[in-house]
Amino acid sequence: MTDIRVFIDQIKKTGQLSIVKKKVSTKYEIAVLTAKVDGANAVLFENIKESKLRLVANLVGTRARFAAAVGAKESAIHQKIISAIEHAKKPKIITDAKFFENKSKDLTILPIVTHFEKESGPFITSSIIYTQNPEKKTQNSSFHRLMPIDKTHFSVRMVEGRHLHRSFTDAKQHGEDLKVAITVGVHPAVSIAGAYQAEWGEDELEIANSLLAGKLALTKLPYSGRTVPSGTEIVMEGRILADRTHKEWMVEMLRTYDFARKQPVFELENLYFRNNAIFHDILSGYGEHRLLMGMPIEAKLNRDVAKGFPQTKQVVMSNGGCNWLHAVVQISKKKETDGKKAIEKTFAAHRSLKMVTIVDDDIDPSDPVQVEYAMATRFQADKGLTIIEKVRGSSLDPSSDQKNLLTAKLGIDATRPMSKRPEGFEIAKIPKENKISLKDYL
Repeated sequence: MTDIRVFIDQIKKTGQLSIVKKKVSTKYEIAVLTAKVDGANAVLFENIKESKLRLVANLVGTRARFAAAVGAKESAIHQKIISAIEHAKKPKIITDAKFFENKSKDLTILPIVTHFEKESGPFITSSIIYTQNPEKKTQNSSFHRLMPIDKTHFSVRMVEGRHLHRSFTDAKQHGEDLKVAITVGVHPAVSIAGAYQAEWGEDELEIANSLLAGKLALTKLPYSGRTVPSGTEIVMEGRILADRTHKEWMVEMLRTYDFARKQPVFELENLYFRNNAIFHDILSGYGEHRLLMGMPIEAKLNRDVAKGFPQTKQVVMSNGGCNWLHAVVQISKKKETDGKKAIEKTFAAHRSLKMVTIVDDDIDPSDPVQVEYAMATRFQADKGLTIIEKVRGSSLDPSSDQKNLLTAKLGIDATRPMSKRPEGFEIAKIPKENKISLKDYL
């Protein structure tokens, strides 16, 4: 079965899972412990003060576990994701699902975590919402954070213009509530596909099925009619109300507070969960959040930029840029104008980008020290700088014009100027450097 438990067992065998048996609270304590292991092991909390359920965090908080989730080597993550997008497969439908083992009408049984001191409340951060595309009649799945209001209602964070919001707007225009399903606790390949911004009408679960080698099974729900992964830990179905909103604010991917927004409200019809269910929590702005959101876009950039500019060797969304706002592009430079062309192609491929840095193929784009070295030795501001004013950017950037979604963008050509002698930029090497080991001498 392709569920979260199979993946937890997989990483446990490789020593990448820490188990906390001591009683912990959903109010800040779980968030603190998750923050402290950021970039290290996943954590399974087995004894939660406010709930009988278990909780896992930092599940794919490293590139190694991200690669394991999609069944690839770290060096082949992009190829695997791109292949899954281009060769999406319909999952099989089965009638049986383990989440039907338990049923409730009370959302308070869930271990919903309060993460940050100034957020408007606790949030479910791993929730994927499934709805029908009103035009294509296909199914859409996407991440949306949920804040509990009472035992049967959540506020739903939606980004205007994205697929769920378009479906919700269509239902509202027809005077209807929008029936949806919500999952918490799925195999991370399903989460990775759900985080990808697929084209309008495409089904992200078909991408997930391709990532899982065609082994994903779905089960249809009785009220919403949506199909969800059969191995899901927790499933909710109900409707997003056309005529009700609730104010909330939260910490975003940049680890900054978003402004208060009035958001639509979800009303619960059914809550299903497996025996000894595992709740999945994602700490906003930390490793798992950034990898889930950023890696599918990084894969898309590697495909699209290389198509438009064949000299492209590699595109990396930098950690300092929150894996979302900054990209470093490694190229094999042939002409003096190649740097600026690469800047243009990269900005066109991901409109949330705020800064693009172009480096030569002897510079590792994932190493910030090497990238800064290229800027220090190969970049001249009066020749290699590109500034684009008042263009569409990321709604997350607090320094931008968030009301009108406008920002200024910066391109840096940190490649070797071809008018200079090439020897002046050659990085010196010591003979036999890779053949001599220090431990043999000490």
